[in-house]
Amino acid sequence: MATGEASKRRLIVNADDFGRSASINASVIQAHREGILTTASLMVNEPSCGEAVRLAKANPRLGVGLHLSLLCGKAGLSPDRIPGLADAQGRFTESPVAAGVRYFFLPALRSQLRAEIRQQLVVFRETGLPLDHVNGHLHMHLHPTIHNILLELAAEFQIRHVRLTRDPLRLNLALSRGHMFYRFSHALIFGLLSQRARGRMDALGIRYTERVFGLLQNARVTGDYVLKLLQALPPGDSELYSHPSLDEFRAEHEALTSPEVARLVSTTGIQLIRYQDL
Repeated sequence: MATGEASKRRLIVNADDFGRSASINASVIQAHREGILTTASLMVNEPSCGEAVRLAKANPRLGVGLHLSLLCGKAGLSPDRIPGLADAQGRFTESPVAAGVRYFFLPALRSQLRAEIRQQLVVFRETGLPLDHVNGHLHMHLHPTIHNILLELAAEFQIRHVRLTRDPLRLNLALSRGHMFYRFSHALIFGLLSQRARGRMDALGIRYTERVFGLLQNARVTGDYVLKLLQALPPGDSELYSHPSLDEFRAEHEALTSPEVARLVSTTGIQLIRYQDL
């Protein structure tokens, strides 16, 4: 790579949980039209998915990917098809730790996981939207069992871009304060999971950004944090993800639609891109 290319700073700005509620959908579209948002990750099992798809089709520059959901939400298949994953109401467990342990140590669940993952990919394909990327709710897509299944389905569903969740701890410590146990533990856990996943993704030609910001903020992607991050953004390709909404996470919405943030992107020469642009 030429020196000039290596020094470029390119940034994907993503919203997770697209389709979960009307508030989130409205925030995503406003942040895309008026702010710095370039992509969104769609929850195909959630009640406002249909509205999100219609909005995405009306805004074709928005890159939309699949936000794979295997906990803290509604299953795509009926409970009788996946009795080890969903309760009688068709909902996954709310405990990430319990889900992670069961999905790893109970081989009998793997066929059910494969069926549910495949179902969500099918539903996304049926929307007619181009698949910009795949990631997971609470980053469960990097769980070894789930990641293996996802890569087995990559060719069939033309999965070419997957989030590799590695938030640089040293830089995060320079940009933000507090929540130290959370930040250190998540940097370690997802650093190890990403290291494991990277080789297989490379072998399949699946693209990813060099770093992903937002993990260590845990729903605290505020305007102040984004301004600091943009000034310190390393060369190369990065992703910043958040959870903007007009109600619960209003501060994250305001960060993505801030005129000051938009001006800083422009003056620093940061190029806003989608996963499909990698």
